Amino acid sequence: MIEPGSSSAASTPSPAPAASGGRRNARVTAVTSGKGGVGKTFVAANLAAALARRGERVLVLDADLGLANLDVVLNLAARTTLHDVFTGRASLEQAMQPAPGGFTVLLAGSGLIEYSRMTPEVREKLLGLIEQVRPQFDQVLLDTGAGISDVVLFTISLADEVLVVATPEPTSLADAYATVKVLAGTQAARPMRLLVNQTQRPGEGRGVCQQLQTVVDRFVNPLREQPVQLSCMGEIPLDIAVRESVQRRELLLVSQPGSAAAVALAQVAGKLVTP
Repeated sequence: MIEPGSSSAASTPSPAPAASGGRRNARVTAVTSGKGGVGKTFVAANLAAALARRGERVLVLDADLGLANLDVVLNLAARTTLHDVFTGRASLEQAMQPAPGGFTVLLAGSGLIEYSRMTPEVREKLLGLIEQVRPQFDQVLLDTGAGISDVVLFTISLADEVLVVATPEPTSLADAYATVKVLAGTQAARPMRLLVNQTQRPGEGRGVCQQLQTVVDRFVNPLREQPVQLSCMGEIPLDIAVRESVQRRELLLVSQPGSAAAVALAQVAGKLVTP
């Protein structure tokens, strides 16, 4: 893996807001990826189910504004969406709905051109939304869009930690590196985790993590006072059960909880709840 070209992504504003005292606030995790097609939304939805099984109160917010597909993965009708909340047509409570697997979702609209760019109004509404849901849940997963657009970067900036989903494919690794590099250069330091999906042999995920860390150490960390240390969250094996669950629009943790991929996702959820 070699150093990709420099990114032209716009800088991202302020880091994640601090939790207010008193009540316990949710841990907010941005589930993101450098490119589409790596299983990011599948991972976010099934991690939510695994966390719910551990007794956590979980919200998944479809933060892929304008190109949402969490409703498709969960086989839910997006009757009331984040767009309705932002435009005042519905309250936050009306837009949140239960999902299979025992967690809550806040779906976004699809094909909405107004969310293709981060405007001051959308920025303010997203920030306010996160502050509203923090006291109500233990875990909030932000299913971001793929890539390093200003919308994606601002959404990630609202999280306490980042979970980058990648596959062993060279293009996915290059894009994952680009994501890590841009986040390191534009946002406040915070835990950055890597989950490798669709591995074909045991240990492949750890090898990918080490490879990516090596490149980060060579090209990113020499420019930083606080080096980026990627935390390897594990690997999700290539599993026919995943394709079957996606085709049926069912959560893997619900339809085939004993499958290899489901067991791996449950292990990742355990790491997310560990202090």
